[in-house]
Amino acid sequence: MKLLVIIPARGGSKGLPGKNIRPLCGKPLIGYSIELARTIVSDKDICVSTDAQEIIDVVERYGLYVPFVRPAHLSTDTATTNDVLVHALNFYQQQGREYDAILLLQPTSPLRTAAQVHEALALYETHPGIDMVVSVKKSHAAAVISHENEEGWLIPTLNTHSGPRQQITSYYEYNGAIYIINPISLQKKGIPNFTKRLKYVMSEETSYDIDSLTDWQIVEHFMRNK
Repeated sequence: MKLLVIIPARGGSKGLPGKNIRPLCGKPLIGYSIELARTIVSDKDICVSTDAQEIIDVVERYGLYVPFVRPAHLSTDTATTNDVLVHALNFYQQQGREYDAILLLQPTSPLRTAAQVHEALALYETHPGIDMVVSVKKSHAAAVISHENEEGWLIPTLNTHSGPRQQITSYYEYNGAIYIINPISLQKKGIPNFTKRLKYVMSEETSYDIDSLTDWQIVEHFMRNK
C-alpha cells in the first residue's frame, strides 16, 4: 500500500503557544511524530504541512525536507484539517505521485505507538472501500453526560434509564492520534461527509491529546515514569 504520512503543524496555538516545537522530555513535540512516521515510510513520503519558519527549521534539523510552506488561508483558526489534507494531496498529485491512503499524525499525540499505527493500517487494508479508520478511546462520560431541558432540569442524555455504567451502550471519543484516510473519499466527499468510518480503539494512557499546559504536564509525567 502506497502511504502518504501528513503531519500538520500550524505555527499559531492559543491553548499552548509554540507547542509543536516545545521540548518534551528532551525533544521537540513534533519530533515524536517524525520519528514514528520514519518507522512506517521513507522520508519522501512524509509531509510536514506548516506555515511557520521556526517549525520548518526544527523539522529540517531532523534531516526531513519540508516540501512547501502552507498558504496563509490554510493557517487560520477557521481552516479545516480537510482543506489542509486536500492541499497536500494535490501538491503530490501534481508531481505525478499517487497514494492509496493518507496517514494523518497530529503532533499533539506523542504517546501513540508504532504498533498501534500498524494495527490501524491493517484494519484499513482489510476493509476495501472504507472512507477512514480513526482512533478512539472509550468514553467514560456516557453514563453521566446530561443536557438541560426547557424547564432548566438536567436530563441524562445517553444513559436515559440511569442504569449501572456497565449496562449502557459503549460510546467512543475521537482521540486525535491516528487517522487513515481514503484519498478518493477525501477529494470526492470530504471528511465531514464520510459514512464508512471504522474505529481503532486505543488505551486511555496513549490517547492523550496535548491542547493545554495541564495536558502537557500529564503526558510528561507518563513519559518520565514509563
